[in-house]
Amino acid sequence: MPYFEFLWSEETIDHLAEHDVSQDEFERIVQSPVSTSESYSSGLPAAFGYTDDGRFVICVFEHLDSVLVLPVTAYEI
Repeated sequence: MPYFEFLWSEETIDHLAEHDVSQDEFERIVQSPVSTSESYSSGLPAAFGYTDDGRFVICVFEHLDSVLVLPVTAYEI
């Protein structure tokens, strides 16, 4: 499992909450995804996985360096 540090802002935390995805769920999915790809709209990396309540979500993020990750969005698909 890769190790990442996440750079969280209140805006991003609130945005994820609107989609009912927690910080913990986002971090867990990015660090241990079911699958990975790129976002069709932004071209940024995307990780797919399950939330605690079983929803399948996409987590979109940006690599700032080899360890630092900037969360962008997450939503059920």
